[in-house]
Amino acid sequence: MAQDLAVCPAVPDHAEEKVALLRELRIARDETDAMLITGDLWRIWTDAPDARAQELLDRGMSQMRSFEYAASIETLDELVGYCPDYAEGWNQRAFAAYLSGQNEMALADLDRALSIDPKHVAALSGKALTLMKLGRDDEAQLVLRDAVHMNPWLGERALLTIPLGTDI
Repeated sequence: MAQDLAVCPAVPDHAEEKVALLRELRIARDETDAMLITGDLWRIWTDAPDARAQELLDRGMSQMRSFEYAASIETLDELVGYCPDYAEGWNQRAFAAYLSGQNEMALADLDRALSIDPKHVAALSGKALTLMKLGRDDEAQLVLRDAVHMNPWLGERALLTIPLGTDI
């Protein structure tokens, strides 16, 4: 019962490192460099507040990789309930929801993740893909442009229908 009453500690503060990595990403020489920088961002995003949160995140992501989407959502429900200020918990639950066809849930979770970490490139990209899946293409293009502006090497950049230098 003590575990149910446990309070999630503060999310690790990687703000300065994230700003530096996003700056590096915008000027990366090539896709290989961008992949390495993105790996560093993922290391930060998936650095959970404590061991319990890390275990829940890791288990939820593992369940997703095993196509156990309902179990993953259930595990990640526990994570976001325990650590509501941890953006990656919401982002991963959104991904599980997206993969299981629960697009409205995915969109709500992505909005929550982005309210916590507005520069979470993966959440922005996920939001763009979810909006596309929902047929909200104009909105998706705006979100995707924001994501590609932060990471010009983002794989989803190929989905932009209007080049970055063009006003919409």
